[in-house]
Amino acid sequence: MVAQPAGDASFQVTPGLDRQALERFLVWIRPLQQALSLEADRGFADLQGRKEHFHSFMTRELASPPDIPLPGDVPERLRVLAEGFADYPSHNDADRRRQVTVARQWLHALRQRLEPSAPMAPPRLKVAQPSSTAPGFSGSTPSLDAPLGQVRGIGPKLAERLASLGLLLVRDLLLHYPRDYVDYSALRRIEALVPGETATIVATVRRCHGFTSPRNPNLSIIELHLQDPTGRIKVTRFLAGKRFSNPSYLHGQTRQYPNGATVAVSGLVKDGPYGLSFQDPLVEVMESAQAPLRSSRIGRLLPVYPLTEGLTADRFRALVARVLPAVRLWPEPLPRERRQARQLLSRDKALVAIHQPESSEQLQQARHRLVFDEFLLLQLGLMQRRAALRQRPAPSLRCASDRDGLMGRFLELLPFELTGAQQRVLAEIERDLDRPEPMARLVQGDVGSGKTVVAVAALLKAIQAGWQGAMMAPTEVLAEQHYRSLCTWMPPLHVTVELLTGSTPQKQRRRILADVASGACKILVGTHALLEDPVGFERLGLVVVDEQHRFGVRQRNQLLGKGLQPHLLTMTATPIPRTLALSLHGDLDVSQIDELPPGRTPIKTAMLSGSSRDEAYQLIRDEVNKGQRAYVVLPLVEDSEKMDLRSAVEVHRQLAEEVFPDLHVGLLHGRLASADKQSVIRSFAAGDSQVLVSTTVVEVGVDVPEASVMVIDHADRFGLAQLHQLRGRVGRGAAASHCLLINDSRNPLARQRLEVLVQSTDGFEIAEMDLRLRGPGQVLGTRQSGLPDLALASLADDGSVLEEAREEAADILAQDPELQDHAVLKRLLEEQRSRVTSAAQLN
Repeated sequence: MVAQPAGDASFQVTPGLDRQALERFLVWIRPLQQALSLEADRGFADLQGRKEHFHSFMTRELASPPDIPLPGDVPERLRVLAEGFADYPSHNDADRRRQVTVARQWLHALRQRLEPSAPMAPPRLKVAQPSSTAPGFSGSTPSLDAPLGQVRGIGPKLAERLASLGLLLVRDLLLHYPRDYVDYSALRRIEALVPGETATIVATVRRCHGFTSPRNPNLSIIELHLQDPTGRIKVTRFLAGKRFSNPSYLHGQTRQYPNGATVAVSGLVKDGPYGLSFQDPLVEVMESAQAPLRSSRIGRLLPVYPLTEGLTADRFRALVARVLPAVRLWPEPLPRERRQARQLLSRDKALVAIHQPESSEQLQQARHRLVFDEFLLLQLGLMQRRAALRQRPAPSLRCASDRDGLMGRFLELLPFELTGAQQRVLAEIERDLDRPEPMARLVQGDVGSGKTVVAVAALLKAIQAGWQGAMMAPTEVLAEQHYRSLCTWMPPLHVTVELLTGSTPQKQRRRILADVASGACKILVGTHALLEDPVGFERLGLVVVDEQHRFGVRQRNQLLGKGLQPHLLTMTATPIPRTLALSLHGDLDVSQIDELPPGRTPIKTAMLSGSSRDEAYQLIRDEVNKGQRAYVVLPLVEDSEKMDLRSAVEVHRQLAEEVFPDLHVGLLHGRLASADKQSVIRSFAAGDSQVLVSTTVVEVGVDVPEASVMVIDHADRFGLAQLHQLRGRVGRGAAASHCLLINDSRNPLARQRLEVLVQSTDGFEIAEMDLRLRGPGQVLGTRQSGLPDLALASLADDGSVLEEAREEAADILAQDPELQDHAVLKRLLEEQRSRVTSAAQLN
């Protein structure tokens, strides 16, 4: 099937000029054409210019065309014209007129040949609109809560298949949004077809014939030879099956496409050995080029849905069309004035347009409205939760002498001054703690920015005021790290600290619980063990939660329930992009420690291939010889048959026995008992082991200033934010530090992700890229994160809509805090809360 110019092509084919060559050609030819026009206007008098006569200019320019690829006949013709203008002064008026006219005509034709003309505009295509009363309900519109089994055409077997997709009610089917669209609405002329794009053409049938394949008697082929004003194309339809090879059937098929008939053809344009063709074309014969198309697919944006086995795309589209009239019953959550102010479609129109868009513009409007609704409900829920929290009484931790008390003495004990950012965030926390309403603040800070010091100062303010504090971490390693830090800071201040984790011995646990209940223990550090029922505080005033993104809202609330209504300070070293922060922590005030302590040396990051591991090991040896230490991090604890990855256990054996037999190499992973983990970390911190092979257990909490090398094997298996966290384990001392990313993947996307880390040390920039490249679920790495259940909205791409919905939510609640005048919104919020509660119980 070859696309070619219509009619005879007797002219010489001209190679297309690239843009630069075309520009040089136009710079040369325009002055020639202007000079010829001027000479004709002035009566062929061989005009005198500033420097030379007309004939002299023409002779020189025609003899020196630009050095570009010109058609083969052009150089000789230019030579003849140049010679003619050399004799121009000796010619009479008639010869001069003829010579100028010939030159003008020839140059005009040359310019037309070499300068691309604007493509011929495609015809306008009328698409018949879908009927508003789809078949299937005998004229009656189904209830939104009607089971799909009651819809005509959906039997028990089909209902079971739909149920496997989570589709039980008519409402569910309408909310099962397309995952993509095939764009058959792009109408093209034949000459403008581009391989790889889906398009529609309207053309005339030149001839059609059908035949059975000589190689396969069960395959019949219908070939349509079509043309439009710009070119010709052959469209082939394949009919597989014995019944199609019947001669009378084939003859009947070809008679559908008589010569001269107008047809519309849609499909994916592909480039084959015989030119352009359509893959699996859809063909419809039209009454005329102006008649509307009746096909439900040709010339339209065709929705593509997530499906299951035994359910075809056409069948599913027909089911959606059947229940689409029910959108009339959908309650509208936003009043008309608010919709008009934001230029939003109505909810029912948006639902129709998302399933049956008439144009790309309408699809964008529909998606915008539905995404806006998702974000609006999310923000209303978060803002109501924050408002409810503010209504509860909380202990006011105002003290007469904060800076002279425990907090002031602690800050004096530190061997360094707080950075400006730390002082600013601490002041914000102090203001919150002085109020009688509960604080709910998230402190974001890059790795090593000093969040823990700020949190400890806040805890001491609570203790000074006569209350207790709790510090909760997601892993035992991190909890023990915090406990060790507090054990060095608290004894001079005579503040008692205890550690409670899942591996705390029973006898010790009973003593700690008694001390906490009596108030003898002032600060309790722990993991999820703090959530257990036996843990009861006498007066819990402040809860600090580290690595906030690893705790769901439910766990946070469990801990808050242990006190009257304690203040909540959450911290994360995983920088969270603004859209994600607003979605997850919209009920929290956010502070940022955006300044690193002085004296930190920047970490040099490089990417190596798997074959260059020896370079990494040499760097480790060089640094160890200087008295430094090194981490080697891997994604797996032990070898896996499913994945061809090096494991921590195997690499530890290799390094200890073959690469560094003269050094002590430690091994740390999540399967070790808690005491063994602590022993390994203490040995590394003390310098007894110089190299530590680890899994991502080392990601948070291990603080060894002498560590200056971080080698991450199979770096392509980690997220960017996680790699940034790991990198933050080095560079904590004064020595220059190195992070080497070993990438075994040949995937260019993996390389592109790692390049972001090599180029940037800004955690927020890295987090934004991670969100774009991997999506929010992967960035947070856990279903427990409290990530909102968004069907259509994308936290990576719809940030502006989120901001818009947040403004609207704040405006609605400012005027109607209880949503008395927004009954539909109130009901939708209650339904969303019950869904989240059920999901949390299932988890």
